[in-house]
Amino acid sequence: MAWQSEEILQLKLDGFNFGGFVFFSTICSYNFHWYLTPGSIRNSERILWGQRRRSLQLLGCATGLLGSLWFFTKLYHHWLPIGGAVVLTFLYSAPKVPHPAFRWLAKIAIGKTIFLAFVWMYVTTLLPAFMADIMLADVRDLVLLAVYRFFLIYAICILFDYRDREEDRQQGIRSLITFLPEHQLDRLYYISLLLAAGTAIALAPAVPLYVLFSLLAPVAVTALVKGYAQKHTSDYVYYFFLDGLMMLSALIHFAWMALGGI
Repeated sequence: MAWQSEEILQLKLDGFNFGGFVFFSTICSYNFHWYLTPGSIRNSERILWGQRRRSLQLLGCATGLLGSLWFFTKLYHHWLPIGGAVVLTFLYSAPKVPHPAFRWLAKIAIGKTIFLAFVWMYVTTLLPAFMADIMLADVRDLVLLAVYRFFLIYAICILFDYRDREEDRQQGIRSLITFLPEHQLDRLYYISLLLAAGTAIALAPAVPLYVLFSLLAPVAVTALVKGYAQKHTSDYVYYFFLDGLMMLSALIHFAWMALGGI
C-alpha cells in the first residue's frame, strides 16, 4: 500500500529503507498487540495458536523492533513524521497494557475504529508523502488518496468490530459499533464506501485508467461481501480475505505493471 502511494503520487524517497522500516515496524506492532490480547469468548484457531506460542510472539516483537531501529538509522532525518506513526501505533495497543496508566484509555476510546483506520492510512499514505517532502502543488491528489484509503479501511474495520462487538462490550471498549443500532451501522458502512469510491473517481484526471480500476475494485468487493462476512466469521474470511481487501488495489496495480500493461 505504501508502494502504491509512491507510484500514484510519484514520490521520490528512499523506498528500500522506508519499506524495510514499515515491514519490521509492522511485525513489531502486530506481535506486541496480539501478545497483549486475551482470547475472546469465541476463540478462533488463530488466536489459540498465538496463545500457545507466546514466546514466539515476543521473539517477533523483538525482531521487528531491532529491524525497525536499524532502518530508522537510515531515515532518522525524518524523525518527526516517523515519530508520529510510532506514537499513533502504540496508542492503539496501549489500552491493552496491564497498567492503570494505560487501561483508562479503553474507557474513552469511543473512536477506536476511526483511530485504527487513520493509523493505517497515515502509515501507507501520508507518511511516505511527508518523507518525500511533497510539494504544495501535489496536495490535492494526496488528500484524495488519503480520504479514499481511510474510508475503504474504515468500512472493512466496521466488519471486524461488528464481529467482536459483544467481546468489546464485555471488556468496556467503547466504539460506534458497540452502541449504534444495526440499520445505522449499515448506513455508516455504505456511506464510507461511497466516499471511498467518490474520492477514487476524483483522482481519475491524475491517474491512468488501470489505476482507477485498481482503486475501485476493492470498494466494489467490500460492498458485496458485508452479508457474507457477518454470517461467516472464520479466520480465513477475516484475516485473509477481508485483510487482503486492504491491499487488493496495490496488488492489481503491481500486477498490471509487472505484466507490462498488457
